[in-house]
Amino acid sequence: MIPRGLLISAPASGSGKTTLMLGLLAALRAQGIAVQPFKSGPDYIDPAFHTAASGRASFNLDSWSMDRARIEGLVGNAEGTELILAEGSMGLFDGVAVPGASGNGASADIAAHMGWPVVLVLDASGAAQSVAATALGFAQMRPDVKLAGVVLNRVASPRHETLIRNGMEQVGITVLGALPRRKEIEMPERHLGLVQAGEQENLPTILLDVAAFVTAHVDIPALIAAAAGTLQDAPPPARVIPPGQRIALAQDDAFAFVYPHLLAGWRAAGATMLEFSPLADEAPDDSADVCWLPGGYPELHAGRLAAANRFRSGLQAFVRTRPVHGECGGYMAMGTGLVDKDGTRHQMAGLLGLETSFGQRKMHLGYRQADLHAGIPGHLASAKLRGHEFHYATILSEPDAPLAKITDSNDVLVPETGSVKHYDGGGVATGTFFHMIAETS
Repeated sequence: MIPRGLLISAPASGSGKTTLMLGLLAALRAQGIAVQPFKSGPDYIDPAFHTAASGRASFNLDSWSMDRARIEGLVGNAEGTELILAEGSMGLFDGVAVPGASGNGASADIAAHMGWPVVLVLDASGAAQSVAATALGFAQMRPDVKLAGVVLNRVASPRHETLIRNGMEQVGITVLGALPRRKEIEMPERHLGLVQAGEQENLPTILLDVAAFVTAHVDIPALIAAAAGTLQDAPPPARVIPPGQRIALAQDDAFAFVYPHLLAGWRAAGATMLEFSPLADEAPDDSADVCWLPGGYPELHAGRLAAANRFRSGLQAFVRTRPVHGECGGYMAMGTGLVDKDGTRHQMAGLLGLETSFGQRKMHLGYRQADLHAGIPGHLASAKLRGHEFHYATILSEPDAPLAKITDSNDVLVPETGSVKHYDGGGVATGTFFHMIAETS
């Protein structure tokens, strides 16, 4: 049985969605309530925080990259829990111009599809009754999206809260909570968003603090009572073909990210993960039939990677006879060299001729579709993959054969094609700058 759910969203990024989401997850877990978290959109930082707060793996739901059956299959992970909480991305209605697999990527698509009412987090700083006009507009924007109520954030004083509540009462919108200004509760940020959960040494303390903060200022019973949903029974999960049956998977602070639904799908298909740490100078397990280097922050650890001779020589030996694939940070680590933000060049593994630089920063952001010219582990040549790219690296050289035709969400060609290089012993090195989400027809 699938429980009722809510989607935590806002008019814009930076409004306080993550603070409310983590506070609710941690508070409900402390009460013994099993909550299944989800993240709308391709964000890969937030789900790890959700998992730390809830004790359950959090999965991405994305209407541009995923069809309805895949989304429903992932929501099936909530079977046996008591409540679903999904965190939106950007603003509630923000998405791309051209729809994809089942929508345009907006969090509102997920709320409408699943019948989850929206809890709207409103930054109340700099306004009072006028905040109600914003809430009213969000309540009326899409008839298929229901507003459960609002949580006010960054409230300056009891008088300020009273004025806003008066405005909300005039337009018939429920106020579920009011969070006072509290700078120290906010998470530290990095150029790609929040610092990774694994890098937060005091994360348990932060979660206890934010749980107490939310419990004191949000009507949690009223919020739970507002939950709803249209999915009753767990549908079968969409099939995910693993890249191999024994996967050497790089996992540390430099290579932290693969979408959780892919890892779950690989395991469900019987694959075994053989984790290793390049930062600890570990080589991929020689019993593996494929090596996968996820994205992360190799630029922050470039000196250690350059000095990791056992990792580099082990990877070079592995690729001679078996496939190695890298995504974003993993792709850059497979290249010949990486220039850090200070302009220092560091030797990388050399499986591909790719040279990248963070000394000449340029943001690359958005959905991607890849029409593969050559196969990658788990996907044949001519397969169509959907994913997302977000990094600040500049390509200095990408001399190997292009891996795919890459287009953005508007079907405009993207010059970062990825790379493929075949080795005489039968191995192959492939890499892309985007993180794969799903194969599409």
